[in-house]
Amino acid sequence: MTWLLEPDTTGQKFMLMVVAVVLFAAVMGLILFLVDRPKRIPSWVVAAGFVGVPLLFLAYGLLRPGLITLWQSFFNRNGSEFIGFDNYVRAFTEGQFQQVLVVTAAWVILAPLLSAVIGLGYAVLVDRTRFEKLAKALVFVPMAISMVGASIIWKFVYEFRPDQANINQIGLLNQVLVWVGLPPQQFLIGQPWNTWFLIVVMIWIQTGFAMTVLSAAIKAIPDDIVEAARLDGLHGMGMFRYITVPSIRPALVVVLTTIAMGTLKAFDIVRTMTGGQFGTQVVANEFYTQAFRQGNQGLAAALAVVLFVLVIPIIAYNVRQMRKSEEIR
Repeated sequence: MTWLLEPDTTGQKFMLMVVAVVLFAAVMGLILFLVDRPKRIPSWVVAAGFVGVPLLFLAYGLLRPGLITLWQSFFNRNGSEFIGFDNYVRAFTEGQFQQVLVVTAAWVILAPLLSAVIGLGYAVLVDRTRFEKLAKALVFVPMAISMVGASIIWKFVYEFRPDQANINQIGLLNQVLVWVGLPPQQFLIGQPWNTWFLIVVMIWIQTGFAMTVLSAAIKAIPDDIVEAARLDGLHGMGMFRYITVPSIRPALVVVLTTIAMGTLKAFDIVRTMTGGQFGTQVVANEFYTQAFRQGNQGLAAALAVVLFVLVIPIIAYNVRQMRKSEEIR
């Protein structure tokens, strides 16, 4: 096997590929052999053959770092002294971190709710229209843009130039204000509205996701239910309130919970546009700041654990609603 230690060549790469294919074939052959002989091999052995190795990798890659982070949260900034729950007490009692929690709560409430409302309204308006595909594609395009890319785009939209405040503005929004006779504003500095202007970026990105899922749910509503409702005299808002919304409730839950989980982890937008300054800091960006800029590993780990705990109820509710929808089916 000394050839593995020599410089890479085309032949060596080919041999490595052959070895990998042979090992894969051997493992799959063993699994298939076990499956074909269920009377001699216990079922748990077959199950372990299929999922055992992936579970080990998942445990090493996910469970182990999580436990290490939890353990580090009980130590001081450099891990030299055990301080118990002091980091958690600080995270919930100091004014700086209380503001971070409030801003994060605003993100979790506003971004999923407004994304779902706008996405649902748009899905209903363009449903079965002549240009439905084009209209949906235009709204879905932001989903193809990275968070950092979207943040840079909107940072230019909010751009403020003090030297030419009453002449030409680089930022689109400020230029519109100048055109209508209003003074330009520093949208990313003034509290608390700057948080709202950051949330708009998340809504812009996630509305396409909400529209796609809810549009598919609307199209899945049985025609006989719609026809029966029309025979009963339901039209317009009545149809939307009593037929459309109840029928797509499982999809609404999925949209709201999925966007809420993504919003809790919102890091790129805040980091790119404000760096967490001017009262826009969120938990995801704060524990990054504490870990890599302030060097406080203990507090950063505590904030990461808090973020994980906040996600758990959303996931549990999502799973519960999915089980209910499966039982109804």
